[in-house]
Amino acid sequence: MKPLRFLSVSRPITLTLLLLAPIALYPSAQDTPPPVPKTQTPRPDAPSRLTIEVTGGDNNVPVENASVYVKYIEERKLLKDKKLELNVKTNREGIAHVTGAKPGRVLVQIVADGWKTFGRWFDITDPKQAIKVHLDRPPKWY
Repeated sequence: MKPLRFLSVSRPITLTLLLLAPIALYPSAQDTPPPVPKTQTPRPDAPSRLTIEVTGGDNNVPVENASVYVKYIEERKLLKDKKLELNVKTNREGIAHVTGAKPGRVLVQIVADGWKTFGRWFDITDPKQAIKVHLDRPPKWY
């Protein structure tokens, strides 16, 4: 019966040693050096952000809720060229932001209710390029 009593006394001692060991081994706050602030380095392949401003009419009113389609071709050497299309809508100020558009030749198409549709090829050279588009009213049908 004695071995059982010995085990019951040593169990609380081992538990307290296991709980106090991490506290004793943890370095104090005074010993650790202050953290070094990280400097942000620009990524070479940062995604571009294309801004398209859509206005219309004689007063250059911003056209809201216009569908903007941005199409471009990703050229490959071994496989067939990949055609990519991005669809966004303009906000109340008539501005649409397209992120991830690759530099190169881009087809911008704009469709809005009550306005003549627009489509034109643009060359994107700047990662934060802005394109201004003016829409006209459609001709009247008699």
